[in-house]
Amino acid sequence: MRVTVTHPRELGQPELSRWRALQESDAAFDNPFLSPEFTATVGELRDLVRVAVLYDGPDIVGFFPFERHPLGIGKPVAAGLTDAQGLVHAKGLDLDPRRLIKDCGLSVYEFDHLVAGQPLLGDGRHTVHPSPIIDLRDGYGPYTETLRTQSGKTYKTTLAKSRKLQREAGPLRHDYATTDTGPLHTLLGWKTDQYRRTGRTDRFAHRWIVELVERLLATQSDSFAGVLDMVYVDDVPMAGHFGVRTRTTLAGWFPAYDTQYAKFSPGLIHHLAMAESAAASGVQVIDMGRGEKEYKDKLKNGQLEVAEGRVARAGVAAGVHWMMRVPVRKTRATVMANPLLLKTADKALKTYGRLRTVLQG
Repeated sequence: MRVTVTHPRELGQPELSRWRALQESDAAFDNPFLSPEFTATVGELRDLVRVAVLYDGPDIVGFFPFERHPLGIGKPVAAGLTDAQGLVHAKGLDLDPRRLIKDCGLSVYEFDHLVAGQPLLGDGRHTVHPSPIIDLRDGYGPYTETLRTQSGKTYKTTLAKSRKLQREAGPLRHDYATTDTGPLHTLLGWKTDQYRRTGRTDRFAHRWIVELVERLLATQSDSFAGVLDMVYVDDVPMAGHFGVRTRTTLAGWFPAYDTQYAKFSPGLIHHLAMAESAAASGVQVIDMGRGEKEYKDKLKNGQLEVAEGRVARAGVAAGVHWMMRVPVRKTRATVMANPLLLKTADKALKTYGRLRTVLQG
């Protein structure tokens, strides 16, 4: 196998077409974060993005997008933002993960949402985590029937709150797959408030992430597109979401709502409306992404698996990376796996968020 490493802007149409063909040949790769359009768009904004092109003789058999950081530390493209990572490759590809990262000029490649069946998992040094999905392959109607069985109280309560909201505030309207940047910036404002309120880092304080979302919204094709949708009550925006899609998978990414409507469960009202419209547009799966969230537990009717870990070559850089990252990752995993610890940590972050808001306000 021969490997060449290039910036995504240097890939020609034949390479991009081959990437799409490999992606569409295996359901494991049916996630927009693995699409060439996503990597290319991030590459327009971050010079550290690279793509390894894998050849078997004259044939391209894989594409491995990554970011090359100082000391040869490799990370997924848009690390920390994406819910699907890995190598898009031909079936049956056999490779040595350490040889691959060496050919990429890396000492370490770390990941936290590596999709199933990856050759990069060869050494077994990883943990596997569920990634909840809304499975719409049988249609929206059968999905809601499943909800009635699995989360009947939540489903009925959400419908009742939707009716109550309309009685008190006005009619609901759902605008799906709009390309208007006005609602987008309303949504990002809500998301920033949510990050601050819950003590999380505001991702949209980074201008490149805002510009990434704007560029993805402007990207519209059959195989890949940014998808913005918004629910309005009496023509006032109430809740929405921005994500990206392939032909059949919508990746849940940035959901948010106006907190003045919080008592009506606007997030759940929105997600049901989004699922119905997505199914009508041909989406078969909404991947909500790894992570313990109450709304995901209520809405899911299936799950995928993603892996967290690293591939490393022996050396000083890999050792330093281990000391800085692995103990922290293990501690976080312990907290996430323990409901009491998770609740305590979440409460502490929200308290921090409230105090920070008071001090800044």
